[in-house]
Amino acid sequence: MTDTQSTPPANISPAVDPKLLEILVCPVTKGTLHYDRDAQELVSEAAGLAYPIRDGIPIMLPDEARQLG
Repeated sequence: MTDTQSTPPANISPAVDPKLLEILVCPVTKGTLHYDRDAQELVSEAAGLAYPIRDGIPIMLPDEARQLG
């Protein structure tokens, strides 16, 4: 019997729950966020910030966010 579940590579976070993405807003502007699957970030264009997603968990702290260039 083989295991049908696979473990994602170490550098790729597991998928973020789509329902969670629907309710999350930027903590700075309270505006909508765009999910960047490749970068594993939630992007707030209004705030100019990208919040990281680590192990499938969005880190919604402005101090942890990356400034957009």
